[in-house]
Amino acid sequence: MFLRLFTALALLLSTVSPAIAAGGGMVSAADPRAAAAGQEILRKGGSAADAEMAMMLALTVVEPQSSGIGGGGFMLYQDARSNKLTSYDGREAAPAAAGPRYFYADGQPLSHSAAVPGGKSVGVPGNLRLMAMVHRQHGKLPWAALFQPAIRLARDGFAITPRMEDFLSRIGNIDSEWGKSYLMADGRPRPVGAILRNPDLAATLADIAARGADSFYVGPRAQRIVQTVNGARRNPSPMTAGDLAAYDAKERPAPCGSYRGWRICGMGPPSSGAVAVFQILKQLERFDMKALGKDSPTAWHLIAESMRLAYADRDAYLGDPDFVKVPVAGLMDPAYLAGRSQLIATDRSLAHAEPGLPPGAEPRAVVAGNEVPSTTHFVAIDAAGNVATMTSTIEGPWGSGLTVDGFFLNNELTDFDIVPEKDGKLVANHVEGGKRPRSSMAPTIVYAPDGSLRLAIGAAGGSTIIAQVAKALIGILDWGLSAQEAIALPQIYAPGDTVVVEQGTALAAMAPQLTALGNQVRAGTLPLKANAIERVNGALRGAADPRSEGVALAQ
Repeated sequence: MFLRLFTALALLLSTVSPAIAAGGGMVSAADPRAAAAGQEILRKGGSAADAEMAMMLALTVVEPQSSGIGGGGFMLYQDARSNKLTSYDGREAAPAAAGPRYFYADGQPLSHSAAVPGGKSVGVPGNLRLMAMVHRQHGKLPWAALFQPAIRLARDGFAITPRMEDFLSRIGNIDSEWGKSYLMADGRPRPVGAILRNPDLAATLADIAARGADSFYVGPRAQRIVQTVNGARRNPSPMTAGDLAAYDAKERPAPCGSYRGWRICGMGPPSSGAVAVFQILKQLERFDMKALGKDSPTAWHLIAESMRLAYADRDAYLGDPDFVKVPVAGLMDPAYLAGRSQLIATDRSLAHAEPGLPPGAEPRAVVAGNEVPSTTHFVAIDAAGNVATMTSTIEGPWGSGLTVDGFFLNNELTDFDIVPEKDGKLVANHVEGGKRPRSSMAPTIVYAPDGSLRLAIGAAGGSTIIAQVAKALIGILDWGLSAQEAIALPQIYAPGDTVVVEQGTALAAMAPQLTALGNQVRAGTLPLKANAIERVNGALRGAADPRSEGVALAQ
Protein backbone atom coordinates (compact mmCIF):
# COMPACT_ATOMS: atom_id res chain seq x y z
CA MET A 1 0.00 0.00 0.00
CA PHE A 2 2.68 2.49 1.03
CA LEU A 3 4.83 1.61 -1.96
CA ARG A 4 1.96 2.76 -4.21
CA LEU A 5 1.54 5.94 -2.18
CA PHE A 6 5.27 6.65 -2.24
CA THR A 7 5.43 6.07 -5.98
CA ALA A 8 2.41 8.31 -6.45
CA LEU A 9 4.10 11.04 -4.42
CA ALA A 10 7.21 10.83 -6.56
CA LEU A 11 5.14 11.00 -9.72
CA LEU A 12 3.15 13.93 -8.35
CA LEU A 13 6.33 15.83 -7.57
CA SER A 14 7.61 15.11 -11.07
CA THR A 15 4.30 16.21 -12.57
CA VAL A 16 4.18 19.47 -10.63
CA SER A 17 7.87 20.11 -11.37
CA PRO A 18 8.72 18.16 -14.54
CA ALA A 19 12.18 16.71 -15.02
CA ILE A 20 12.73 18.95 -18.06
CA ALA A 21 13.51 22.65 -17.67
CA ALA A 22 14.17 25.13 -20.47
CA GLY A 23 15.01 27.79 -17.86
CA GLY A 24 15.60 27.78 -14.14
CA GLY A 25 17.45 25.06 -12.31
CA MET A 26 17.07 21.41 -11.46
CA VAL A 27 18.00 18.85 -8.81
CA SER A 28 18.26 15.06 -8.79
CA ALA A 29 18.58 12.90 -5.70
CA ALA A 30 18.02 9.31 -4.57
CA ASP A 31 15.03 10.24 -2.38
CA PRO A 32 12.10 12.52 -3.36
CA ARG A 33 12.17 14.31 -0.01
CA ALA A 34 15.83 15.22 -0.43
CA ALA A 35 15.19 16.35 -3.99
CA ALA A 36 12.31 18.50 -2.71
CA ALA A 37 14.70 20.10 -0.19
CA GLY A 38 17.08 21.07 -3.00
CA GLN A 39 14.19 22.35 -5.11
CA GLU A 40 12.98 24.51 -2.20
CA ILE A 41 16.41 26.09 -1.82
CA LEU A 42 16.65 26.88 -5.54
CA ARG A 43 13.21 28.48 -5.44
CA LYS A 44 14.35 30.68 -2.55
CA GLY A 45 17.22 31.99 -4.66
CA GLY A 46 19.93 29.62 -3.50
CA SER A 47 22.85 28.59 -5.63
CA ALA A 48 23.55 25.06 -6.85
CA ALA A 49 25.94 24.75 -3.89
CA ASP A 50 23.19 25.76 -1.47
CA ALA A 51 20.76 23.24 -2.95
CA GLU A 52 23.40 20.52 -2.92
CA MET A 53 24.14 21.03 0.76
CA ALA A 54 20.46 21.12 1.68
CA MET A 55 20.04 17.76 -0.05
CA MET A 56 23.02 16.33 1.84
CA LEU A 57 21.42 17.38 5.13
CA ALA A 58 17.99 16.04 4.16
CA LEU A 59 19.52 12.71 3.17
CA THR A 60 21.04 12.55 6.67
CA VAL A 61 17.44 12.33 7.88
CA VAL A 62 15.65 10.20 5.29
CA GLU A 63 18.51 7.98 4.10
CA PRO A 64 20.51 7.47 7.33
CA GLN A 65 21.56 3.99 6.28
CA SER A 66 23.63 5.43 3.43
CA SER A 67 25.00 8.89 4.17
CA GLY A 68 24.89 11.92 6.42
CA ILE A 69 26.81 14.34 8.59
CA GLY A 70 28.47 11.40 10.33
CA GLY A 71 30.26 10.57 7.08
CA GLY A 72 32.03 12.26 4.22
CA GLY A 73 31.94 12.89 0.52
CA PHE A 74 33.40 14.36 -2.64
CA MET A 75 31.96 17.21 -4.68
CA LEU A 76 32.64 18.89 -8.03
CA TYR A 77 31.50 22.48 -8.55
CA GLN A 78 31.47 24.35 -11.84
CA ASP A 79 31.21 28.09 -11.29
CA ALA A 80 29.31 29.67 -14.17
CA ARG A 81 30.77 33.17 -13.75
CA SER A 82 34.47 32.24 -13.52
CA ASN A 83 34.15 29.00 -15.51
CA LYS A 84 36.33 27.43 -12.80
CA LEU A 85 35.92 23.78 -11.89
CA THR A 86 36.76 22.93 -8.27
CA SER A 87 36.74 19.57 -6.54
CA TYR A 88 36.24 19.26 -2.80
CA ASP A 89 37.52 16.41 -0.66
CA GLY A 90 35.47 15.80 2.49
CA ARG A 91 36.70 12.23 2.87
CA GLU A 92 36.95 10.90 6.43
CA ALA A 93 40.41 10.61 8.00
CA ALA A 94 42.04 8.04 10.27
CA PRO A 95 42.95 9.05 13.84
CA ALA A 96 46.54 10.22 14.30
CA ALA A 97 47.24 7.12 16.41
CA ALA A 98 46.34 4.71 13.58
CA GLY A 99 49.10 2.62 12.01
CA PRO A 100 49.50 -0.05 9.31
CA ARG A 101 48.24 -2.83 11.60
CA TYR A 102 45.34 -0.82 12.93
CA PHE A 103 42.86 -3.60 12.16
CA TYR A 104 44.88 -6.41 13.72
CA ALA A 105 44.08 -8.37 16.88
CA ASP A 106 46.47 -10.80 18.55
CA GLY A 107 48.86 -10.32 15.67
CA GLN A 108 46.32 -11.33 13.04
CA PRO A 109 44.30 -9.17 10.61
CA LEU A 110 40.60 -8.88 11.32
CA SER A 111 38.21 -9.99 8.63
CA HIS A 112 36.39 -7.12 6.96
CA SER A 113 33.11 -8.09 8.63
CA ALA A 114 34.78 -8.18 12.04
CA ALA A 115 36.47 -4.81 11.52
CA VAL A 116 33.31 -2.87 10.54
CA PRO A 117 31.24 -2.76 13.77
CA GLY A 118 32.23 -0.40 16.56
CA GLY A 119 34.76 2.36 16.96
CA LYS A 120 37.87 1.55 14.94
CA SER A 121 36.13 1.75 11.58
CA VAL A 122 35.00 5.35 12.25
CA GLY A 123 36.92 8.05 10.44
CA VAL A 124 36.71 11.72 11.37
CA PRO A 125 33.55 12.85 9.51
CA GLY A 126 34.13 15.31 6.69
CA ASN A 127 30.77 16.38 5.31
CA LEU A 128 30.21 19.45 7.48
CA ARG A 129 33.71 20.80 6.87
CA LEU A 130 33.13 20.29 3.15
CA MET A 131 29.78 22.05 3.45
CA ALA A 132 31.32 25.02 5.25
CA MET A 133 34.06 25.41 2.63
CA VAL A 134 31.64 25.16 -0.28
CA HIS A 135 29.18 27.59 1.34
CA ARG A 136 31.91 30.16 1.97
CA GLN A 137 32.95 30.07 -1.67
CA HIS A 138 29.67 29.51 -3.50
CA GLY A 139 26.71 30.00 -1.16
CA LYS A 140 24.05 32.67 -1.67
CA LEU A 141 21.54 31.96 1.10
CA PRO A 142 22.40 32.22 4.81
CA TRP A 143 24.01 29.12 6.32
CA ALA A 144 21.06 28.47 8.62
CA ALA A 145 18.58 28.50 5.72
CA LEU A 146 20.14 25.36 4.24
CA PHE A 147 19.23 23.35 7.35
CA GLN A 148 15.54 24.15 7.49
CA PRO A 149 14.17 21.38 5.19
CA ALA A 150 16.17 18.72 7.05
CA ILE A 151 15.15 20.07 10.45
CA ARG A 152 11.48 19.88 9.46
CA LEU A 153 11.86 16.29 8.24
CA ALA A 154 13.58 15.19 11.45
CA ARG A 155 11.19 17.09 13.74
CA ASP A 156 7.87 16.40 12.01
CA GLY A 157 8.60 12.90 10.81
CA PHE A 158 9.21 10.96 7.62
CA ALA A 159 7.84 7.68 6.33
CA ILE A 160 9.86 4.49 6.03
CA THR A 161 10.21 3.64 2.34
CA PRO A 162 10.62 0.19 0.83
CA ARG A 163 14.35 0.79 0.41
CA MET A 164 14.83 1.77 4.05
CA GLU A 165 12.74 -1.19 5.19
CA ASP A 166 15.05 -3.47 3.20
CA PHE A 167 18.09 -1.97 4.91
CA LEU A 168 16.39 -2.28 8.30
CA SER A 169 16.11 -6.01 7.71
CA ARG A 170 19.94 -6.05 7.63
CA ILE A 171 20.51 -3.90 10.69
CA GLY A 172 22.50 -6.40 12.75
CA ASN A 173 25.59 -4.23 13.29
CA ILE A 174 23.81 -1.43 15.18
CA ASP A 175 25.46 -0.93 18.55
CA SER A 176 23.36 1.85 20.04
CA GLU A 177 20.01 1.97 21.78
CA TRP A 178 19.03 5.04 19.77
CA GLY A 179 19.82 3.25 16.52
CA LYS A 180 17.63 0.36 17.54
CA SER A 181 14.68 2.76 17.75
CA TYR A 182 14.27 2.06 14.04
CA LEU A 183 13.18 -1.43 15.07
CA MET A 184 10.03 -2.63 16.81
CA ALA A 185 10.13 -4.10 20.31
CA ASP A 186 10.52 -7.63 18.96
CA GLY A 187 13.53 -6.62 16.84
CA ARG A 188 11.75 -6.64 13.50
CA PRO A 189 12.01 -3.60 11.23
CA ARG A 190 9.31 -0.99 11.48
CA PRO A 191 7.04 -1.47 8.45
CA VAL A 192 6.92 0.49 5.23
CA GLY A 193 4.86 3.62 5.81
CA ALA A 194 5.61 3.91 9.52
CA ILE A 195 6.41 7.50 10.50
CA LEU A 196 9.76 8.08 12.17
CA ARG A 197 10.71 11.20 14.05
CA ASN A 198 14.25 12.05 15.04
CA PRO A 199 14.11 14.89 17.60
CA ASP A 200 17.75 14.36 18.56
CA LEU A 201 18.86 14.95 14.99
CA ALA A 202 16.48 17.92 14.62
CA ALA A 203 18.14 19.50 17.68
CA THR A 204 21.62 18.71 16.35
CA LEU A 205 20.90 20.28 12.98
CA ALA A 206 19.32 23.35 14.61
CA ASP A 207 22.40 23.77 16.80
CA ILE A 208 24.83 23.49 13.86
CA ALA A 209 22.63 25.86 11.85
CA ALA A 210 22.94 28.42 14.62
CA ARG A 211 26.58 27.88 15.61
CA GLY A 212 28.30 26.73 12.43
CA ALA A 213 30.37 23.69 11.48
CA ASP A 214 32.90 24.32 14.25
CA SER A 215 30.29 23.21 16.79
CA PHE A 216 30.57 19.70 15.31
CA TYR A 217 34.37 19.50 15.47
CA VAL A 218 35.12 21.28 18.75
CA GLY A 219 33.21 21.26 22.02
CA PRO A 220 30.64 18.98 23.66
CA ARG A 221 29.46 17.25 20.47
CA ALA A 222 33.02 16.44 19.43
CA GLN A 223 33.61 15.07 22.93
CA ARG A 224 30.53 12.85 22.60
CA ILE A 225 31.80 11.49 19.28
CA VAL A 226 35.16 10.69 20.86
CA GLN A 227 33.58 9.09 23.92
CA THR A 228 31.34 6.98 21.72
CA VAL A 229 34.13 5.54 19.60
CA ASN A 230 36.54 5.21 22.54
CA GLY A 231 33.93 3.35 24.58
CA ALA A 232 32.53 1.18 21.79
CA ARG A 233 31.67 -2.36 22.85
CA ARG A 234 33.46 -3.68 19.77
CA ASN A 235 36.76 -2.41 18.39
CA PRO A 236 37.20 0.72 20.53
CA SER A 237 39.00 3.53 18.71
CA PRO A 238 41.95 5.71 19.78
CA MET A 239 40.37 8.81 18.17
CA THR A 240 40.91 12.02 20.16
CA ALA A 241 39.28 15.44 20.32
CA GLY A 242 42.41 16.71 18.58
CA ASP A 243 41.68 14.48 15.58
CA LEU A 244 38.31 16.16 15.11
CA ALA A 245 39.59 19.68 15.72
CA ALA A 246 42.42 19.21 13.21
CA TYR A 247 40.22 17.96 10.37
CA ASP A 248 39.51 20.13 7.36
CA ALA A 249 38.14 19.63 3.87
CA LYS A 250 40.55 20.12 0.98
CA GLU A 251 40.44 21.40 -2.55
CA ARG A 252 41.94 18.83 -4.92
CA PRO A 253 42.87 18.93 -8.61
CA ALA A 254 40.02 17.63 -10.76
CA PRO A 255 41.49 15.19 -13.29
CA CYS A 256 40.15 15.72 -16.81
CA GLY A 257 40.66 13.91 -20.09
CA SER A 258 39.30 13.78 -23.62
CA TYR A 259 37.10 10.96 -24.93
CA ARG A 260 35.95 11.25 -28.55
CA GLY A 261 36.08 15.05 -28.20
CA TRP A 262 34.12 15.18 -24.94
CA ARG A 263 35.94 16.48 -21.86
CA ILE A 264 35.43 14.19 -18.86
CA CYS A 265 36.26 15.63 -15.41
CA GLY A 266 35.97 13.92 -12.06
CA MET A 267 37.24 13.47 -8.53
CA GLY A 268 40.90 12.71 -8.04
CA PRO A 269 42.70 10.89 -5.23
CA PRO A 270 41.97 9.82 -2.60
CA SER A 271 39.07 8.81 -4.82
CA SER A 272 39.83 6.47 -7.69
CA GLY A 273 36.64 7.50 -9.46
CA ALA A 274 37.88 9.94 -12.11
CA VAL A 275 40.96 7.93 -13.03
CA ALA A 276 39.21 4.57 -13.33
CA VAL A 277 36.18 5.92 -15.21
CA PHE A 278 38.43 7.71 -17.69
CA GLN A 279 40.64 4.66 -18.17
CA ILE A 280 37.60 2.51 -18.99
CA LEU A 281 36.45 5.01 -21.61
CA LYS A 282 39.82 5.80 -23.14
CA GLN A 283 40.77 2.14 -23.52
CA LEU A 284 37.59 1.71 -25.56
CA GLU A 285 38.19 4.70 -27.81
CA ARG A 286 39.77 2.68 -30.63
CA PHE A 287 36.66 0.49 -30.90
CA ASP A 288 33.55 1.61 -32.79
CA MET A 289 31.22 1.35 -29.83
CA LYS A 290 28.51 3.31 -31.64
CA ALA A 291 28.39 0.83 -34.49
CA LEU A 292 28.35 -2.14 -32.10
CA GLY A 293 25.45 -0.68 -30.09
CA LYS A 294 23.91 -1.54 -26.77
CA ASP A 295 22.49 -4.88 -27.91
CA SER A 296 25.85 -6.33 -28.91
CA PRO A 297 27.51 -8.95 -26.67
CA THR A 298 30.82 -7.87 -28.19
CA ALA A 299 30.29 -4.31 -26.93
CA TRP A 300 29.62 -5.50 -23.39
CA HIS A 301 32.61 -7.88 -23.57
CA LEU A 302 34.85 -4.93 -24.49
CA ILE A 303 33.45 -2.86 -21.63
CA ALA A 304 34.12 -5.70 -19.18
CA GLU A 305 37.70 -6.15 -20.42
CA SER A 306 38.39 -2.42 -20.09
CA MET A 307 36.90 -2.43 -16.58
CA ARG A 308 39.17 -5.29 -15.55
CA LEU A 309 42.28 -3.39 -16.62
CA ALA A 310 41.14 -0.16 -14.96
CA TYR A 311 40.28 -1.85 -11.65
CA ALA A 312 43.69 -3.58 -11.64
CA ASP A 313 45.43 -0.20 -11.95
CA ARG A 314 43.10 1.27 -9.34
CA ASP A 315 43.88 -1.42 -6.80
CA ALA A 316 47.62 -1.01 -7.34
CA TYR A 317 48.14 2.73 -7.51
CA LEU A 318 45.30 4.76 -6.02
CA GLY A 319 45.41 6.12 -2.48
CA ASP A 320 45.65 9.34 -0.49
CA PRO A 321 48.06 11.63 -2.40
CA ASP A 322 49.16 13.27 0.84
CA PHE A 323 50.70 9.95 1.88
CA VAL A 324 51.51 8.00 -1.27
CA LYS A 325 52.70 8.95 -4.74
CA VAL A 326 49.73 8.53 -7.08
CA PRO A 327 50.73 8.74 -10.78
CA VAL A 328 47.48 10.34 -11.92
CA ALA A 329 48.99 11.87 -15.08
CA GLY A 330 50.59 8.57 -16.02
CA LEU A 331 47.42 6.59 -15.38
CA MET A 332 45.46 8.96 -17.64
CA ASP A 333 48.19 9.34 -20.27
CA PRO A 334 46.69 8.66 -23.73
CA ALA A 335 49.78 6.77 -24.92
CA TYR A 336 49.76 4.55 -21.83
CA LEU A 337 46.06 3.83 -22.23
CA ALA A 338 46.49 3.12 -25.93
CA GLY A 339 48.99 0.45 -24.94
CA ARG A 340 46.63 -0.96 -22.33
CA SER A 341 43.88 -1.00 -24.94
CA GLN A 342 45.96 -3.33 -27.09
CA LEU A 343 45.43 -6.01 -24.42
CA ILE A 344 41.71 -5.97 -25.26
CA ALA A 345 40.50 -8.21 -28.07
CA THR A 346 37.02 -8.53 -29.57
CA ASP A 347 37.16 -12.32 -29.81
CA ARG A 348 38.70 -13.45 -26.51
CA SER A 349 39.12 -12.52 -22.87
CA LEU A 350 42.24 -11.83 -20.84
CA ALA A 351 43.16 -14.77 -18.68
CA HIS A 352 44.03 -12.38 -15.84
CA ALA A 353 44.07 -8.58 -15.63
CA GLU A 354 47.31 -7.23 -14.19
CA PRO A 355 48.15 -3.60 -13.45
CA GLY A 356 50.30 -1.81 -15.96
CA LEU A 357 53.29 0.44 -15.32
CA PRO A 358 52.19 3.98 -16.14
CA PRO A 359 54.71 6.80 -16.54
CA GLY A 360 55.98 8.02 -13.19
CA ALA A 361 54.95 4.87 -11.30
CA GLU A 362 56.83 2.17 -9.45
CA PRO A 363 55.54 -1.44 -9.50
CA ARG A 364 53.04 -2.05 -6.72
CA ALA A 365 51.20 -5.03 -5.31
CA VAL A 366 47.52 -5.40 -6.14
CA VAL A 367 45.02 -5.81 -3.31
CA ALA A 368 41.31 -5.86 -4.13
CA GLY A 369 39.28 -3.18 -2.37
CA ASN A 370 36.90 -3.67 0.56
CA GLU A 371 34.21 -1.09 -0.21
CA VAL A 372 30.72 -2.02 0.89
CA PRO A 373 27.81 -0.95 -1.34
CA SER A 374 25.77 1.89 0.10
CA THR A 375 26.26 5.68 -0.33
CA THR A 376 24.15 8.27 -2.20
CA HIS A 377 24.55 10.79 -5.01
CA PHE A 378 22.82 14.08 -5.83
CA VAL A 379 23.14 16.83 -8.43
CA ALA A 380 22.05 20.47 -8.61
CA ILE A 381 22.18 23.06 -11.39
CA ASP A 382 20.88 26.57 -10.74
CA ALA A 383 19.40 29.13 -13.11
CA ALA A 384 22.76 30.89 -13.45
CA GLY A 385 24.36 27.69 -14.74
CA ASN A 386 26.38 26.74 -11.66
CA VAL A 387 26.74 22.97 -11.37
CA ALA A 388 27.22 20.82 -8.25
CA THR A 389 27.55 17.05 -8.23
CA MET A 390 28.32 15.24 -4.98
CA THR A 391 28.61 11.70 -3.67
CA SER A 392 28.14 11.29 0.09
CA THR A 393 28.50 8.23 2.29
CA ILE A 394 28.82 6.63 5.70
CA GLU A 395 30.19 3.55 3.85
CA GLY A 396 28.25 0.34 4.56
CA PRO A 397 24.60 0.11 5.57
CA TRP A 398 24.23 2.00 8.88
CA GLY A 399 27.98 2.68 8.94
CA SER A 400 29.73 1.53 12.10
CA GLY A 401 26.40 1.00 13.87
CA LEU A 402 27.30 3.74 16.37
CA THR A 403 25.20 6.86 16.79
CA VAL A 404 25.71 10.28 18.35
CA ASP A 405 23.05 12.98 18.75
CA GLY A 406 20.68 11.34 16.26
CA PHE A 407 23.07 10.54 13.39
CA PHE A 408 25.08 7.45 12.44
CA LEU A 409 28.86 7.38 12.44
CA ASN A 410 30.63 6.03 9.37
CA ASN A 411 32.68 2.86 8.99
CA GLU A 412 34.83 4.46 6.30
CA LEU A 413 38.19 3.26 7.61
CA THR A 414 37.43 -0.28 6.49
CA ASP A 415 37.91 1.10 2.96
CA PHE A 416 41.61 0.87 3.77
CA ASP A 417 43.39 -2.37 2.92
CA ILE A 418 43.41 -4.20 6.23
CA VAL A 419 46.58 -6.15 5.43
CA PRO A 420 49.17 -3.41 4.80
CA GLU A 421 51.63 -5.25 2.61
CA LYS A 422 51.88 -7.87 -0.08
CA ASP A 423 54.97 -9.50 -1.55
CA GLY A 424 57.11 -7.46 0.82
CA LYS A 425 55.71 -4.10 -0.36
CA LEU A 426 53.40 -1.68 1.45
CA VAL A 427 50.20 -1.32 -0.56
CA ALA A 428 49.10 2.18 -1.57
CA ASN A 429 45.92 2.07 0.51
CA HIS A 430 47.31 0.89 3.85
CA VAL A 431 46.26 2.60 7.09
CA GLU A 432 48.23 5.59 8.43
CA GLY A 433 47.38 8.26 10.97
CA GLY A 434 45.56 11.17 9.32
CA LYS A 435 45.29 9.36 6.00
CA ARG A 436 42.07 9.21 3.98
CA PRO A 437 41.03 5.83 2.57
CA ARG A 438 40.72 5.21 -1.13
CA SER A 439 37.22 5.58 -2.53
CA SER A 440 35.36 4.71 -5.74
CA MET A 441 33.08 7.75 -5.53
CA ALA A 442 32.91 9.34 -8.96
CA PRO A 443 31.05 12.66 -9.19
CA THR A 444 31.58 13.56 -12.84
CA ILE A 445 30.99 16.50 -15.18
CA VAL A 446 31.10 16.12 -18.96
CA TYR A 447 31.68 19.05 -21.31
CA ALA A 448 30.80 19.19 -25.00
CA PRO A 449 33.53 19.84 -27.58
CA ASP A 450 32.63 23.55 -27.50
CA GLY A 451 33.21 23.64 -23.74
CA SER A 452 29.57 23.86 -22.71
CA LEU A 453 28.05 21.65 -20.05
CA ARG A 454 26.73 18.33 -21.31
CA LEU A 455 26.17 16.27 -18.17
CA ALA A 456 26.63 16.03 -14.38
CA ILE A 457 26.39 12.52 -12.99
CA GLY A 458 27.37 10.19 -10.17
CA ALA A 459 26.31 6.97 -8.49
CA ALA A 460 26.22 5.00 -5.25
CA GLY A 461 27.10 1.39 -4.57
CA GLY A 462 30.68 0.84 -3.40
CA SER A 463 33.14 -0.08 -6.11
CA THR A 464 30.27 -0.56 -8.59
CA ILE A 465 30.14 3.26 -8.74
CA ILE A 466 32.97 3.30 -11.27
CA ALA A 467 31.23 0.73 -13.45
CA GLN A 468 27.86 2.52 -13.22
CA VAL A 469 29.24 5.90 -14.26
CA ALA A 470 31.36 4.45 -17.08
CA LYS A 471 28.40 2.45 -18.44
CA ALA A 472 26.12 5.50 -18.34
CA LEU A 473 28.68 7.65 -20.16
CA ILE A 474 29.06 5.03 -22.89
CA GLY A 475 25.28 4.93 -23.20
CA ILE A 476 25.05 8.72 -23.58
CA LEU A 477 28.19 9.54 -25.56
CA ASP A 478 28.48 6.44 -27.76
CA TRP A 479 24.94 5.10 -28.06
CA GLY A 480 23.05 8.40 -28.12
CA LEU A 481 20.79 7.58 -25.20
CA SER A 482 19.29 10.07 -22.78
CA ALA A 483 20.80 10.13 -19.30
CA GLN A 484 17.68 8.41 -18.00
CA GLU A 485 17.93 5.64 -20.60
CA ALA A 486 21.67 5.21 -20.04
CA ILE A 487 21.33 4.92 -16.27
CA ALA A 488 18.53 2.37 -16.77
CA LEU A 489 20.70 0.16 -18.98
CA PRO A 490 21.58 -3.19 -17.41
CA GLN A 491 24.84 -3.13 -15.50
CA ILE A 492 28.05 -5.03 -16.07
CA TYR A 493 30.69 -5.02 -13.33
CA ALA A 494 34.15 -6.53 -13.76
CA PRO A 495 36.52 -5.61 -10.94
CA GLY A 496 38.63 -8.75 -11.39
CA ASP A 497 38.55 -11.99 -13.31
CA THR A 498 34.81 -12.51 -12.79
CA VAL A 499 32.31 -10.55 -14.86
CA VAL A 500 29.05 -9.87 -13.01
CA VAL A 501 25.97 -9.15 -15.13
CA GLU A 502 22.80 -7.73 -13.65
CA GLN A 503 20.40 -10.55 -12.91
CA GLY A 504 17.10 -10.70 -14.80
CA THR A 505 18.16 -8.30 -17.57
CA ALA A 506 18.94 -8.51 -21.28
CA LEU A 507 22.59 -8.45 -20.28
CA ALA A 508 22.18 -11.60 -18.22
CA ALA A 509 20.64 -13.22 -21.28
CA MET A 510 23.93 -12.53 -23.09
CA ALA A 511 25.88 -14.62 -20.56
CA PRO A 512 26.35 -17.58 -22.97
CA GLN A 513 27.87 -15.30 -25.64
CA LEU A 514 30.10 -13.61 -23.07
CA THR A 515 31.19 -16.98 -21.72
CA ALA A 516 32.02 -18.17 -25.23
CA LEU A 517 34.52 -15.30 -25.45
CA GLY A 518 36.33 -16.67 -22.40
CA ASN A 519 34.75 -14.53 -19.70
CA GLN A 520 33.97 -15.96 -16.28
CA VAL A 521 30.39 -14.75 -16.04
CA ARG A 522 28.06 -14.68 -13.07
CA ALA A 523 24.58 -13.17 -12.91
CA GLY A 524 23.89 -11.32 -9.68
CA THR A 525 22.03 -8.54 -7.93
CA LEU A 526 24.01 -5.30 -7.93
CA PRO A 527 23.61 -2.24 -5.65
CA LEU A 528 22.74 0.35 -8.31
CA LYS A 529 21.67 3.94 -7.67
CA ALA A 530 22.70 6.74 -10.05
CA ASN A 531 21.51 10.33 -10.53
CA ALA A 532 22.22 12.87 -13.26
CA ILE A 533 21.22 16.10 -14.97
CA GLU A 534 22.04 16.67 -18.63
CA ARG A 535 21.75 19.67 -20.92
CA VAL A 536 20.18 18.95 -24.30
CA ASN A 537 19.36 21.70 -26.81
CA GLY A 538 19.55 24.31 -24.07
CA ALA A 539 17.18 22.50 -21.69
CA LEU A 540 18.00 20.61 -18.53
CA ARG A 541 16.78 17.02 -18.29
CA GLY A 542 16.94 15.13 -15.03
CA ALA A 543 17.58 11.43 -14.50
CA ALA A 544 17.29 9.05 -11.56
CA ASP A 545 17.93 5.33 -11.43
CA PRO A 546 14.65 3.43 -11.86
CA ARG A 547 16.00 0.81 -9.46
CA SER A 548 15.99 3.47 -6.73
CA GLU A 549 13.39 5.79 -5.22
CA GLY A 550 15.11 8.82 -6.68
CA VAL A 551 13.61 11.65 -8.70
CA ALA A 552 14.71 14.75 -10.58
CA LEU A 553 12.79 17.99 -9.97
CA ALA A 554 12.85 21.24 -11.90
CA GLN A 555 13.00 24.56 -10.09
